[in-house]
Amino acid sequence: MIGNIASLFRYFKSAVPFRLLPALTATLVLVGLLLLPVPEGLSPKAWQLVAIFLTTIVAIILKVMPIGVMALMAIVIVSLSQVTSGSSRGAIADALSSFSNPLIWLIVVAVLISRGLKKTGLGNRIGLMFIALLGRRTLGIGYGLAICELVLAPFTPSNTARGGGIVHPIMKSIANAFESDPAKGTQGKVGTYLALVNYHANPITSAMFLTATAPNPLVVDLVAKATGQSLHLSWTTWALYMLLPGLLCLLLMPLAIYLLSPPELRATPNAVEYARAEMARMGPLSGRERVMLGTFGMMLLLWANVPQMLFGPAFTLDPTVVAFLGLFTLIITGTIDWDDVLSEKSAWDTLIWFGALVMLAEQLNRLGVVAWFAEGMKNAIVASGLGWLSVAAILVGVFVFSHYLFASTTAHISAMMLAFLTVGAQLIPPDYVVPFMLMMAAGSAIMMTLTHYATGTSPIIFGSGYVSLGTWWRVGAAMCMLELLVFAVVGCGWWKLLGLW
Repeated sequence: MIGNIASLFRYFKSAVPFRLLPALTATLVLVGLLLLPVPEGLSPKAWQLVAIFLTTIVAIILKVMPIGVMALMAIVIVSLSQVTSGSSRGAIADALSSFSNPLIWLIVVAVLISRGLKKTGLGNRIGLMFIALLGRRTLGIGYGLAICELVLAPFTPSNTARGGGIVHPIMKSIANAFESDPAKGTQGKVGTYLALVNYHANPITSAMFLTATAPNPLVVDLVAKATGQSLHLSWTTWALYMLLPGLLCLLLMPLAIYLLSPPELRATPNAVEYARAEMARMGPLSGRERVMLGTFGMMLLLWANVPQMLFGPAFTLDPTVVAFLGLFTLIITGTIDWDDVLSEKSAWDTLIWFGALVMLAEQLNRLGVVAWFAEGMKNAIVASGLGWLSVAAILVGVFVFSHYLFASTTAHISAMMLAFLTVGAQLIPPDYVVPFMLMMAAGSAIMMTLTHYATGTSPIIFGSGYVSLGTWWRVGAAMCMLELLVFAVVGCGWWKLLGLW
């Protein structure tokens, strides 16, 4: 009997596609949360959804199974438990609702388009150009990527399109030039470091310009409402107020990541000569490279809303529409083919896991969990009798780090920011309200650093396989605290110099 049980256990351990101990741990988390009393102010179904969400995050962190399978698990549990609806039909509709989200398809199409850079060789050529310019050290290449982000940010209102659709393929090409490839297990040579720099430049530049990410105009509107229209940020004032702390963050970031996640290959003394020789060997641009370059140029102009600026609002195109136009252009010109689209596994994997996390975040908001959390936070602060400086720090900190519960910056800002701004405007002395508002505005972009599902850019870069989950979260938390510190110290000093308080 004991032998049969041991044999069955060995078979089970070898056959099932999950790690047993982490799976049991995640199950205990779910059961434990469900056995807790429902917090006052939440419905039982809302608390059940909280338990499902937190268990999914724990299972992903513990690597019970591939992240796509964990996301599928969340979809199945939400559908079976019917926590979002009174019927199975309604529950499955809710569980699949996010797959019609344009942001998710922007991410998927950006990954598919990046395949064209690799297939045509244009990505490799661009990577070699960066190596020729800054390639004597890996750190120099990191700064090159950061500069690329900074140049594009004022003209690219989709941070996903910028970081994931434009800069990331360049970063991958540079890593490939050094034979740093997750498929070969060599991502640590330079790829992990460059992928982290690629990503962490994105939130910083998003904080620096009003037009650098889609939610920023919403932030402007919420700040104006919370201050009774006394503080209304224009494109120029936003850029001026964020200039010094943003540039300092961008200067420190590649070096900080170099220390937090050092590349195995640090000095590349022969890289410049190698890059120049390879570019000479490649010769002039091929026809497909020219089509690829033209398609990218077209997309960049459309993402930057140039037609709108020239001809009016009627010519505004959603970033996802632009991405689909670019993909269609590449297919009908033969630059990539339909088999390339079907075989890009990372794009379809991202569609599943990111779509599931966005669904959970949206349903938490719909069931009132986010509003309950914000209201509880407000009441606790008022009852604590804390000084205004502590109140400001707590409001900014809780707002930023509650982004662990969100898979969309727009959803987070829409759900919580006005409540936090209003509490701050009520409890902070009038002379110090403006720096608080600017810290909150900066925090709405800085919070993107935290997770691999924090914004549209993150699943593209995380999905490429260069950075492990543990490294992503560890570096993300460290960079978030560093950037908040820079804005709190240098930013407040800069705003004092500008006479804002």
